[in-house]
Amino acid sequence: MLVRFGIVDLAGASLSVLMIPQIASASLAILLLVGLWTPVVGTLIALIELWIAMTHGSDPWIPIVLATLGGTVAVIGPGAWSVDARLFGRKHLET
Repeated sequence: MLVRFGIVDLAGASLSVLMIPQIASASLAILLLVGLWTPVVGTLIALIELWIAMTHGSDPWIPIVLATLGGTVAVIGPGAWSVDARLFGRKHLET
């Protein structure tokens, strides 16, 4: 969804300073899809989306949902087939 909103924002209007958070969020979403720097990227997505929800006057619920998903991915971490898992190894918690 982050990539989609970034593409829609780029196609729909001329570039302005207000579009920088959407472009940054879409760029980070590509890193998240690949699975590179998952905890850092998820945290940055959550912060950017909360910023978008607070500063833009439109409906804040979609950025809030995307921020929640970004925070969730940051806490869960990378998947088994991600670049992070290949670079740093898969971490398992034992209880």
